[in-house]
Amino acid sequence: MQLTSTAMGHTLHHNGVFSKDGHWIVFDGRNQDTRIGETGMIGMVHLHTHEEKTIYQTQNATPYGPGVGAASFSPVINRVLFIHGLVDAGKEQPYDISRRTGVAVDLEQPFRPVFMDARDMTAPYIPGSLRGGTHSHCWSGDGRLISFTYNDALIAPELRTVGVMLDGGRPVLVDTASGNNSGLYFAAVIAEVVPLPKPGSDNISKAFDECWVGTSGYTNASGQRIAYAIAFQGNTRNRRGETVTEIFIADLDPAEIVKDTAATGTCGERPHVPNGVRVRRATRTEKGLSQVRHWLRSSPDGRFIYALAPDDTGIAQVVRCTVNNGQVSYMTHNTTPVDYSFNLNPGGTHIAYVTDNNVYLLDLLANKSRQVTFNKPDDPKVAGAPSFSPDGRMLVFNQYRPQEGQLWLQVMAVALH
Repeated sequence: MQLTSTAMGHTLHHNGVFSKDGHWIVFDGRNQDTRIGETGMIGMVHLHTHEEKTIYQTQNATPYGPGVGAASFSPVINRVLFIHGLVDAGKEQPYDISRRTGVAVDLEQPFRPVFMDARDMTAPYIPGSLRGGTHSHCWSGDGRLISFTYNDALIAPELRTVGVMLDGGRPVLVDTASGNNSGLYFAAVIAEVVPLPKPGSDNISKAFDECWVGTSGYTNASGQRIAYAIAFQGNTRNRRGETVTEIFIADLDPAEIVKDTAATGTCGERPHVPNGVRVRRATRTEKGLSQVRHWLRSSPDGRFIYALAPDDTGIAQVVRCTVNNGQVSYMTHNTTPVDYSFNLNPGGTHIAYVTDNNVYLLDLLANKSRQVTFNKPDDPKVAGAPSFSPDGRMLVFNQYRPQEGQLWLQVMAVALH
């Protein structure tokens, strides 16, 4: 079933596309994944009536920015969060991985941006601010914290890491210099990255594509309940000097993170990992995770992390990692690779993924997959990650469809029986 039909892009984020009541699906106006800088609108479509609404539009849009994209709903309130390029974007300073921030819009007040993370380019830096670009934001299960990936603008912008933002009790206010914006939340990075990891060590050159562990945390191997934790992918080097992507877990203490005002860093430094963050390596594998772009996913109880990893023939398969001992098990044995990110249903019993231009549903209890779309190889391409509705009864995903003589990225839906 096709939900959208207007001649424009309707790109779904890889997570959080449904409103809490399951009635609305949020999208951005891209028709190509790499065109955030040129995209000016955030919209939503009603699952049942197919009504489309615009909830945000950038001002003074140019091919160089500001740009918006990658929108997701809060799981607890009617708020949408998305990437927003800097308001001073232009030909000389275009949208870039280190020139963006997180902006929210409340459905009750559409078109009114709420800047979530502060950006401060003027030393001394205000505690709780960053000075680069946040991206691919993801809400914690209770909607109180937000994870993101981060690239610094001043020191080694190519070194991507992962961060978290949370309510620090008051907004983070910075001056009005060019490139600055105040933010509602306190932000910090949670993983140290280095240009050249020591072979055989746990050093990371890139931390990326994370998820929250459990909808309300997890219980660690010592029996301690961890209320907030983030699993992320980290690029390490094995003893032969080869890059291997492994899973890392960061346990978070929000109160301690906010107290560590020195973690913002000083002039000439990258932001530091604050007190209240404990990072450990979860996996130690031979091949590591797949190079197919994907975000980690967690079981609702936080016991397992799901990822993609190559099998013996190099095909990307869904794997499951036990959080407390790092054991990795293959969950699929497909003859074609999983194309992109995937999602779990709310109950944690099924995974939806795309392979060979079709959506499949993996039953984790029976360890069997079934095909739920039946496209031919030369049919319009299925794109992105399929997402479950909050009740688990529907799947939505993107597919290029003919519209006014062109192929436009539209939102499709499939009922699950």
